Amino acid sequence: MLKIAYHPIYILPLPDGHRFPMLKYELLPQQLLNEGSCIAENFFEPRIPQEKDILAVHTQAYIDDLNKLTLDKREARKIGFPLSETLVKREGILVQGTIMASEFALKHGIAMNIAGGTHHAFSNHGEAFCLFNDQAIGARYLQNNHLAKKILIVDLDVHQGNGTAEIFKNDSTVFTFSMHGESNYPFQKGKSDLDIAMPNETKDEKYLSILKETLPQLVAEQKPDFIYYLSGVDILESDKLGKLSCTVSGCKERDRFVLQTCKDNHIPVMCSMGGGYSLDIKVIIEAHTNTFRLAQEIYFW
Repeated sequence: MLKIAYHPIYILPLPDGHRFPMLKYELLPQQLLNEGSCIAENFFEPRIPQEKDILAVHTQAYIDDLNKLTLDKREARKIGFPLSETLVKREGILVQGTIMASEFALKHGIAMNIAGGTHHAFSNHGEAFCLFNDQAIGARYLQNNHLAKKILIVDLDVHQGNGTAEIFKNDSTVFTFSMHGESNYPFQKGKSDLDIAMPNETKDEKYLSILKETLPQLVAEQKPDFIYYLSGVDILESDKLGKLSCTVSGCKERDRFVLQTCKDNHIPVMCSMGGGYSLDIKVIIEAHTNTFRLAQEIYFW
């Protein structure tokens, strides 16, 4: 059975100006249930994580500043959300959702987190709506508990995973692959193990051609025993924070290829949703829903 992490606290009580990015966390599970792609049993509510799991990736000083709400004002502004106890709790539960989904993926081949993809969180600071790096923490959890040895992170959000790149920059046991817009945030890129920067207005054909040439080669070379997939839908032409020109159908084909590649190679995959900022919320929900539909189709139907 497909297992999906979702907790009501994913939806933060924020001022109106911050509310729009939160809507998808409320609407996406509703859509999956209403259309019959999922049933209530597909969803699980993660709990508060153990601090030691977060400490495997983030520094004690950074965690202490978050927990005590003593983060430097300049560092707090980088995050983008108002710093609060609720925000820190929300981000911790989000992380635990990815940890638990990683365990479910080992059992069922795949598992999902409605939220996650917080790839701009560095070991010692957060930025761009990311406090803790959920997939990095998940990767370390699997390794520290002897559940996986070599991990491949496939980051297809339109923004480069600069935090993930920093966390694993000297670690050969985690291979970081980021395929992103060349002129999108972050404007000073990190250095992943493999970065592919796509020019503005890249369309489906070129995007998919490069992905389909690259991913199988990476799997063959790196031989991962677990994959994290960041399936941001901000590659869409309609996205207000992205500069690529992919369609909803192209985004769906991207997801199909990644998930089918994982399935064909018998590599468990855990998916975090990442970004999506189209002005029409229906477009965001449709693109994200496709990822869950494909997970059901490829693995369980």
